[in-house]
Amino acid sequence: MRTFEVQVRLAELGPGPHALKEISAHCAMDDATVSRVLAAGIYKCIFRRTARGMYELARPLSDLAYALPHGPPREDATAALQELRAATDGGLALLYLKAPGLVTARQCSEMAVGDSDLTELGMSARDVLAVTRSLRTGASGRAILAYLPPALQTQVLDEPVPDEAGPGVIRDRDALAASLDTIREDGFALGHQECMAGWNSIAAPVFDGDSIVASVLLLRPALQMQRAPASYIRATEKAAAALSSA
Repeated sequence: MRTFEVQVRLAELGPGPHALKEISAHCAMDDATVSRVLAAGIYKCIFRRTARGMYELARPLSDLAYALPHGPPREDATAALQELRAATDGGLALLYLKAPGLVTARQCSEMAVGDSDLTELGMSARDVLAVTRSLRTGASGRAILAYLPPALQTQVLDEPVPDEAGPGVIRDRDALAASLDTIREDGFALGHQECMAGWNSIAAPVFDGDSIVASVLLLRPALQMQRAPASYIRATEKAAAALSSA
């Protein structure tokens, strides 16, 4: 979906209005295509024209993913993540949506982190919400990747390991493919310092009917969660189930 891709790229450019040519260059699209996307998005209150040729996001960044169909209602996501956080002794709970316009990427759309300082993750709240990430890396990415069509899985498996990956990232292609089989068998994914040093994770898939649309992610410091407790896994699966539509 081009609208979503333009949203993501505009968010990456930072707050405030940006010129059409700047947005087009960042999207790697021609001016005419981006202009059409922006014009249509203005009517839907996704974008705002501030001056001739200048545009900005009309919605708060945390609402960005909710301009899309098939995502769980925001109030449901907030409640499920808060419940997960409470059930896991204050773990960091996040919801990652599969990016429709970038079919091999995911983006955080909601989080429950309490008073935690996200600089611990090497990111700000804006960074977490604005950055798209490869499905190749991290429990939340692999929990989505495991249920994508084989052609898309192959595309992701062939991607290089992102530079920002953590020390526990699965670098071997065959091992990464095998991990997807394990996720489908178990129903959840485990990550060990896979996206960032010092943090382990649990993720479970979120479905819309029989289509994968998102994953719920629980993050805990590796020193506090060297192995994932069964109760944490169940809580993560419960949150994902609550956000999945029958």
